[in-house]
Amino acid sequence: MEKIVPKINANKPNKPYKTYHVLIPVVLGLFVIGWLFLSEFNPAVFLSFHFTIFSVMFLMLALVLMLMRDLGMMWRFRLLTDKELSWKQSFHINVLSEFTSAVTPVAVGGSSLVVIFLVQEGINAGRSTTIMFVNLFLDELFFLIMCPLVFLFIPLHQLFNSSSVIVSSFAYVFPVLYVTRLIWACIMFIGIFKRPNWIRQSLLTIFKLRILKRWYSNVDILTNNLVQASHDIGSHSFLFWLKAIGTTIFAWSSRFLVVNAVFMAFNPEHIHQLVVFARQLILWLLMAVSPTPGGSGVSEYAFKEYYSDIFSSLKYSGSAIIFVTLIWRVISYYLYLLLGILVIPNWINKTFSKSASELENPPEQK
Repeated sequence: MEKIVPKINANKPNKPYKTYHVLIPVVLGLFVIGWLFLSEFNPAVFLSFHFTIFSVMFLMLALVLMLMRDLGMMWRFRLLTDKELSWKQSFHINVLSEFTSAVTPVAVGGSSLVVIFLVQEGINAGRSTTIMFVNLFLDELFFLIMCPLVFLFIPLHQLFNSSSVIVSSFAYVFPVLYVTRLIWACIMFIGIFKRPNWIRQSLLTIFKLRILKRWYSNVDILTNNLVQASHDIGSHSFLFWLKAIGTTIFAWSSRFLVVNAVFMAFNPEHIHQLVVFARQLILWLLMAVSPTPGGSGVSEYAFKEYYSDIFSSLKYSGSAIIFVTLIWRVISYYLYLLLGILVIPNWINKTFSKSASELENPPEQK
């Protein structure tokens, strides 16, 4: 089956990001944190915290949980590619995906670029597209199942507290977003597992338009690969899908438990752990419509407002939640910006040089 190979300049590979791509989310996030600090922060807050060996241990646990989250995502990439990707390749793809998520609006995210990363690692375009959609579907499935579950154990007034006007509005926005994602998940399920030909015919119809017709042949090849890959991935065993769902639960749960660990480091006596975890589910769905790169600025403010009641018993509650918000963003967001900057140059040099070599010395056709 023919493979779509992108045109590559081996001598001067294009840099996948500009400096301002990184600076914009960092500046937005730090601006909001700085504004909150100036408006509410009291230096005496540090005296209200009792740093102990357990505080350090819980902060270390938060870092370990982020590593566990990455391990889960890497494991899933290897599983969906039938272990064609090495652990190192899976690590690169995960970091690149998280980095692009951090520098693009959450609604766009890094998931849509996984296809490019997989192709550069040797997975054909159609199969890469299917893997991208399967990843998205598994992520949506996690949220769609977990959200109703937490409602069974937690009163709604604890999930949608009225600490501010913004937080009060969550109760009205959340159902709309949940139904929207449910519809999107159903469309993906049909397209991936039931009627991949519908996607093929829809795309081919769109690319028959005069303005898009020049890419029709490439889309024809891509959708052929997509249909074949959908059939292949749909034929996997029940155990395969059990592992795929298991790695998804492992990865996302680890990420959300980071907040629990950070809170335990500073306020271990006033935490309802399940409420803290459940609010992360709701907050993440709401942040999906954020127009800023990586939800920067919006995430910090929403997090501070949503969790402020947990520190309400402390003398300097406003300052405490701001400090915790900063630590949470450093561990779960800024860390990926740094990793992306460190990983991308080497990955670009390796993959683009390899692709250029294959173009110059193509393998013999069997």
